Amino acid sequence: MTNTSKPTLLVLAAGIGSRYGGLKQLDQLGPSGETIIDYSIYDAIRCGFGKVVFIIRKQIEQEFISFFGTRYGDAIEVDYVFQEIDKLPAGFNVPAERTKPWGTGHAVLMAKDKIKEAFAVINADDFYGKGAFEALAAFFSETAHQSKEYALAGYRIANTLSEHGGVSRGVCECNDEGYLMTVTEIKNIHKTHKLIAYPDEKNQLVFLPSETFVSMNTWGFFPDIFEDFEKMFIEFLQKNQNDPKAEFYIPTVADTLIQSGKARFKVLDIDEQWFGVTFPEDRPTVVNKLIELTQKGIYPTRLW
Repeated sequence: MTNTSKPTLLVLAAGIGSRYGGLKQLDQLGPSGETIIDYSIYDAIRCGFGKVVFIIRKQIEQEFISFFGTRYGDAIEVDYVFQEIDKLPAGFNVPAERTKPWGTGHAVLMAKDKIKEAFAVINADDFYGKGAFEALAAFFSETAHQSKEYALAGYRIANTLSEHGGVSRGVCECNDEGYLMTVTEIKNIHKTHKLIAYPDEKNQLVFLPSETFVSMNTWGFFPDIFEDFEKMFIEFLQKNQNDPKAEFYIPTVADTLIQSGKARFKVLDIDEQWFGVTFPEDRPTVVNKLIELTQKGIYPTRLW
């Protein structure tokens, strides 16, 4: 079932889950054993997406594919690509000290030969809500493919926090027309005295308005973006190949394109409550929220 007019969902699922104590991607949290990925794919299908591509690592291939391989029947086409540290452009080698993957930008680049249509990028362990997929599908249908205009699903920061610790978010600055100007990764954002704040370099709290847009790593791209990812990853390696901790991130590509004037990113206003399993303590909250959404009739008791 291939329909190139339908957008593709690219799922970043290569994490090993060392902090979580297992593969978050396979944790069955829904009333009938659904994973968070299941809800994203269910929403994507009903918003018109035609294919899902999972980015995984060889280390989890058998466990992952045995779980998801036939899960969706003929409801959506399923494919896989692998993100490994040795998947590099010609002329580059993996430094001996390198043990971790090269980041989310490298992950997206791995799908270059699999995707020829508009595509959305999401994390495997985040619940985004149907509104995100509706907004992305609408953006794709309304935007010319060669316009160098892409999208970022923007969530209000108040809707993206964990009750169990600080979170990292890409804090967005937009212009008056709703286009992204900058996205800055900020760590340890948390609630304090009913306000939202993070510590700066001097450990002084900086407060953020609850309506601030943040990136949840949910992007809308057209396939011409792969050329930019490829070019910038080579430039990244030329500068950082020998740094064992350096990572190539999706926002780096977006920021470079924005600052050079080569592309624009429309920030889509997503009125949804995010939740996810950032910490093991988040798990009961997620389970309860999925039960609540099911009881409200937003999702069926069994998705598949």
